[in-house]
Amino acid sequence: MRTAVLIVVLVLLALFTWLNRHALMFPHTLDLGFVKYTQAPLGLILLLTGLVLTLLFYFWAGIANLRAQADTARLLRDIEGLRTSLDSAEGSRFAQLQSHLDSRLNALGSGEGKDGELAALSARMDALQRDLNLQFDQLDDYLKRKLG
Repeated sequence: MRTAVLIVVLVLLALFTWLNRHALMFPHTLDLGFVKYTQAPLGLILLLTGLVLTLLFYFWAGIANLRAQADTARLLRDIEGLRTSLDSAEGSRFAQLQSHLDSRLNALGSGEGKDGELAALSARMDALQRDLNLQFDQLDDYLKRKLG
């Protein structure tokens, strides 16, 4: 889109230059303070200055766009690494929970368990659930900070 606008501006500028070439080339006295030029085409100088500023702005906007894209890519890499880390941690916790539940249920099924063990098992499951919810909340806060 920026390129199309730049091309339209340059075409209009070229058309303006062609239609007013005699006025742009009309000689004027140009005083820069330390040197004085006579017969300088002031219109052409101003036109070329505008062209240089237009091109400078175009390239500056392109660099700003590239920086924004680089920041977005870096943020996405960070989020992907965090997601992978949390997925692996979550998987290991679920495996630990599964083995713990299997051992407790086997103990309860064989008649060795008491009501105290069942309460301890329930408390452990509640603690693991709270820990998991806390980690999800921390991930949510991190993503909200990073994404704005």
